[in-house]
Amino acid sequence: MMDQTVEIPTKDGKTTTFITHPERGGPFPVVIFYMDAPAIREELRDMARRLGTSGYYVMLPNMYYRAGVMELGPINPDPESPERKRMFELMHSLNIPLVMEDTKGLLAYAETQKAANTAIIGTVGYCMSGRYAVNAATHFGDLVKAAASVYGTHLATDQPDSPHLAAQKTKAELYFACAETDIYAPQDIIEQVKAGMKGSNNEVEIYPGTHHGFAFPKRPVYDRDAAERHWERLLALYRRNLVS
Repeated sequence: MMDQTVEIPTKDGKTTTFITHPERGGPFPVVIFYMDAPAIREELRDMARRLGTSGYYVMLPNMYYRAGVMELGPINPDPESPERKRMFELMHSLNIPLVMEDTKGLLAYAETQKAANTAIIGTVGYCMSGRYAVNAATHFGDLVKAAASVYGTHLATDQPDSPHLAAQKTKAELYFACAETDIYAPQDIIEQVKAGMKGSNNEVEIYPGTHHGFAFPKRPVYDRDAAERHWERLLALYRRNLVS
């Protein structure tokens, strides 16, 4: 595997981006991996590497670059802790238009790389970024062929760019992996997403017995069986759609 960390120009500066892809073969379909709220860390880089070994050019951008922040370190679970308050402040500093602008910069960089095939793109977003992965499919419809939200948040809002409306706006295949117990995406929200996907080939799957964050190995809520199922679903999604 080839790993590198590069500074990619965007409209608002430069985002430090971890890139990983197989050493041989290619060019490889591009997968944009949008981070969760606790920010870039080795846990996410390892997940990006796992994706890359399946034959993808994976880009993991730092989404907090505008604030000059990259790695937050351990997050105190106490909701009143300064670390947790800072994380939520950073998370709320982002929105769909900003992240789509960043995505333009990522794709422009990838177009200059021999190892990347930017005509075939997949996305995945965890936690706060599930909505960004789905919106990439609606904003870059000619390029993004598959998008996955893994215990995503803000999946059904009253805004026109709400993820639950995405099936009407993209031909990409969408997959929503949802925790059974998730205060950030309760059952009524999931039902709205299911209703929005009705009549399409998109899937909304609830993982029994799981909590928000179940796919992250370093989290107390990590569920090995559910995490492996999410990898199976994600890689199958890409195998079906990220082909020339």
